[in-house]
Amino acid sequence: MPPRLKLLQTGYCLVSCSVPSSSIAPILAPFLLPAQQRAASILSSLSDNAGAYSKRKRLGRGPASGKGKTSGRGQKGQKAHGKVPAGFNGGQTKIEVTQGPRGFLNHFSVDMSPLNLDRLQNWIDQGRLDPSKPITMKELNDSRCLHGVKDGVKLLARGAEHLKTPINLVVSRASTAAIAAIEGAGGTVTTRFYAPNSIKHVLKGLMDPVNSIQSSPVAAAVEEDEAAVAAPPRSAAYPYRLPDPTSRKDIEYYRDPAHRGYLSHLVGQGESPSLFFRVPAAAGARKKTVQKKKTSGAAENRIW
Repeated sequence: MPPRLKLLQTGYCLVSCSVPSSSIAPILAPFLLPAQQRAASILSSLSDNAGAYSKRKRLGRGPASGKGKTSGRGQKGQKAHGKVPAGFNGGQTKIEVTQGPRGFLNHFSVDMSPLNLDRLQNWIDQGRLDPSKPITMKELNDSRCLHGVKDGVKLLARGAEHLKTPINLVVSRASTAAIAAIEGAGGTVTTRFYAPNSIKHVLKGLMDPVNSIQSSPVAAAVEEDEAAVAAPPRSAAYPYRLPDPTSRKDIEYYRDPAHRGYLSHLVGQGESPSLFFRVPAAAGARKKTVQKKKTSGAAENRIW
């Protein structure tokens, strides 16, 4: 038990014994009563909130508990005698076998963090984003405009009528309407590739969020030059280098000028962002079948 404060009790005895009943003793009595003692510590009065813990279900403790005798299992049967496997349907063929599983898991899907233009303009108006500098996922994450970035940032065009500030934005992907809205306000959009591991390094400030070996025409020319042995010097401020895409799907996306990809400078005049030697034909186009002409001498060569 915590220690009790005995001073008030002793003080009450001294006042009540020395001061007559007609003096100030009746006034001070409510403050000096032993019933008004306070504990020196409040730890003994701490308790959990109401509903923090539920009452334990006690089985087989008589009929008054509501779970007596059979303990809520009922009478007889497999469920009362033992455990039933998950998905057991009375011994007949399972539904998963007769009808098959529903749905599928897309292993190529990505979880992009959506970024709308109205939220972007709101953060600029509050002074939480600097429009004079390039806005990357690191600035968006540090300003809490985005709460965590998993597979990248996708720019969407909701609230395009509220955008008035010209900005330079670097994101993973962008919709056509969002690109048109930002360029209409005098800004620029650049889409660039981020690997899952590079996103973690960019958010921690260990990797450059914009520049890589292929991010500029100068760096691309140095890489293609066979005589150049040394690569562009790595920035001393970042211990890791930002990687470039390696899969065909990602390379074709960021080579497309319509997507404002950062690899669009690698596409020459009249070339396609596709990596195929011949661009695949459209879905509606079909190959024309060439019919062979029947020779007149086929009937003369017959034996019968």
